[in-house]
Amino acid sequence: MKKSFFLGLVTLLFSCDDGDLQIETIDFDSVNIQTCATVDLDTSIFFKINDDEALILELQSGLLKNEASATEIESTIGSGSQLTYRIFSDVVSSTYFCSEVPETSPTVVSEIQAENGKVLITTVGVETDTVTFNHTIKLSGVTFVTDTDSRITDLTINEFGTITTTKTE
Repeated sequence: MKKSFFLGLVTLLFSCDDGDLQIETIDFDSVNIQTCATVDLDTSIFFKINDDEALILELQSGLLKNEASATEIESTIGSGSQLTYRIFSDVVSSTYFCSEVPETSPTVVSEIQAENGKVLITTVGVETDTVTFNHTIKLSGVTFVTDTDSRITDLTINEFGTITTTKTE
């Protein structure tokens, strides 16, 4: 009986494979949008950091405008804008993305490009001392496919965030 139990336990332990990276969900809804400098119309890289994960959005040129939009401005992911999901070897900070000399640690464990989806931007003007514009960025229908052809289906990243630009004259 002891031999059977031991054999079963050994079989169970060796049949588990912790080496495969399994991504079951991408959840960045509760994380604030960040950028490396003051946001203006030329800013195209935005990111969200969640401990050892990052979601990086590179907007297609010309999407941000200092004018209210009557409808959502749309960019297709893959052919216009780019969306990248990264897993790092340790907790990552904004200095990783913003340093002039790239940091060597933490290292990228996995990087997955979104194959398709849409970036939707709604711009609203706000009157203050100067004219400012709030740009709400949403993601829709995003599909990530890993290098082993696995689809990540539980995406909680619909609201990417809101950024503000100021009109200068």
